[in-house]
Amino acid sequence: MRLYSGTSGQFIQDTMQNQISEKLKTSFFDYYRYNPSESEVRSWQNSLRSMSMLIQYAGLLDHGILLEYQLPSTSKRLDCIISGKDHEGEDNAVIVELKQWEKCEESNADYEVVTWLGGRKRDVLHPSVQVGQYQMYLEDTHTAFYEGEHPIRLSSCVYLHNYRYTPNDVILADKFQSVIQKYPLFSGDNVEHIKDYLVSRVEKGHGIEILKK
Repeated sequence: MRLYSGTSGQFIQDTMQNQISEKLKTSFFDYYRYNPSESEVRSWQNSLRSMSMLIQYAGLLDHGILLEYQLPSTSKRLDCIISGKDHEGEDNAVIVELKQWEKCEESNADYEVVTWLGGRKRDVLHPSVQVGQYQMYLEDTHTAFYEGEHPIRLSSCVYLHNYRYTPNDVILADKFQSVIQKYPLFSGDNVEHIKDYLVSRVEKGHGIEILKK
């Protein structure tokens, strides 16, 4: 299940015309038979505007976009998947976990940080750990990522579009470095880095056909 599926061009247009959250709300109600919370709708408006600007800036205009894709047999939903071919012509998809965080603090748990969420501070999974779990789950359960001669190559990253790293930032602590290397974090002030990351994987476009697999 996904709440939105289409081309990157259509996604940019829907976002610019301030229609994206309404389309997601309609799809959400059609599937769940109740309305999403106001906070979730605000999150869509804010994060997807940033994602749309990034896609436009990177020139990714012939690509597939999935929003709020529910992992099979779970209640978890991925924020965004962008699909396209790499420079070798191989099918690729990139999971982008979107966070509105502005700062975080240290947690006593090994794989968690503390951030402001839902009106209070909460211990939550480090976002690289979170998106890494999503990727591993999809690679294990969705045939498009493991069957055939040329399965879709799957990558994952985190876009902290409101975040600015500080010296000795908890989110970049040594204990998270190995997972960050696999599933990198990008803050709002290093857009060039996430642009390069996406372009290196899906630069050749033709992404809408990949979504159908």
